[in-house]
Amino acid sequence: MKEPMIAYPGRTREMPSKPQDEMRDYAGRDLLAGQTALVTGGDSGIGRAVAIALAKEGADVAIGYLSENDDARHTVELIEAEGRKAWAKAADLTDADACRQLVEEAAGELGGISILVNNAAYQQPVDRFEDISDEQWRHTFAVNLDAIFYITKAALPHIPDGGAIINTSSINGLRGNKHLIDYAATKGGILALTYSLAQSLMDRRIRVNCVAPGPVWTPLIPATFPEGAVEDFGEQAPFGRAAQPDEIAPSFVFFAANQLSSYYSGEVLAPIGGETLPG
Repeated sequence: MKEPMIAYPGRTREMPSKPQDEMRDYAGRDLLAGQTALVTGGDSGIGRAVAIALAKEGADVAIGYLSENDDARHTVELIEAEGRKAWAKAADLTDADACRQLVEEAAGELGGISILVNNAAYQQPVDRFEDISDEQWRHTFAVNLDAIFYITKAALPHIPDGGAIINTSSINGLRGNKHLIDYAATKGGILALTYSLAQSLMDRRIRVNCVAPGPVWTPLIPATFPEGAVEDFGEQAPFGRAAQPDEIAPSFVFFAANQLSSYYSGEVLAPIGGETLPG
């Protein structure tokens, strides 16, 4: 297994303030009773909130994560507290074989995968485009875009007709970001991949949709941004603050539940804190 580019993928305990990512106030309605889900990057942040929300709606949930064992264990405990089966596996998603193994083991543990959430991501801010090394460019694409290809391709034999695939993009994929150029490029690619897969899988009625959040307070932020940028992170949004993961997860539930989104495929929900975009 290849080593990650950075030694700190981002851990909740190292954040200056704890995020709201446990869906404490969310009440499920059994919208996903009997379903099984795989969530990448499910140890913390948006991934944790999504995993718990799916569990609260009745799904058994598997999570993939890089190396944040404490966070992953806590997410598993929260899923199990909802009376659902939980399973977690550490996997370096820059490795194609690791992606495929994650899917096969998750499907074996849960008895299938009816909901796939491609959420894992990597970012590393730079001051100038020229500061992006070849290694960083390749690593960002490997985690954010290549892994979705490997995981989705491996999952398709397990996903039943009428299942759901939900990808995580970003406001940066919608309008770019001069400090996150490679990250924004991958997030834009995820949008195009979502549109294309929605068309490709229409004959199986597998709905493929995307959530593109604005700034969200997750472990990735203090792990990758300089201290000054962390202090005022999210203040540029019209709401004047970053979102909490708990505020983003319901968008994934919407796309996962056929009862709510049976006529949606190739769509993007953008919870971006009041910002309006042209086009």
